[in-house]
Amino acid sequence: MDYTIREMRTEEYPLLDDFLYQAIYQPDTTNLAPKSIINKPELQVYIKDFGKQKDDYCFCAEVDNRVVGAVWVRNINGYGNVDNDTVEFAISVFDEYQKMGIGTALMNKMLEHLKELNYQKASLAVQKENYAVRMYRKIGFEIIDENEQEYIMIHRLGN
Repeated sequence: MDYTIREMRTEEYPLLDDFLYQAIYQPDTTNLAPKSIINKPELQVYIKDFGKQKDDYCFCAEVDNRVVGAVWVRNINGYGNVDNDTVEFAISVFDEYQKMGIGTALMNKMLEHLKELNYQKASLAVQKENYAVRMYRKIGFEIIDENEQEYIMIHRLGN
């Protein structure tokens, strides 16, 4: 599968609504939450006014001129928050493009970008049953905390 990883353009930021919904781990595909779930305040922190904060960065994956995946970070009080200096990851790839290396490529691109900008670490939260846990560990994230449902993971970027 040929794909391109590039910075997401400002006019494409509304696509983050779809990617945020896609990022919600829903193991029971026969009983999906309504898309309106992304309007909850605890989810809106990931996308509301994206691009207006200094720590907002987003890359996307494109296949045949269609954006099929996105990774974005911002400094928020989200599910994976560890402190006030650490940006938190969000990532999703549309179902039909998963398990092709696109998610890993997106994550690596963002990690490289954050290293270039001298960030010391980045965090994320992931449901324990989510198959992506293996990918996050493989690219260098480590579990630093957990609750009943999720792992809180960080990637140390500093030299």
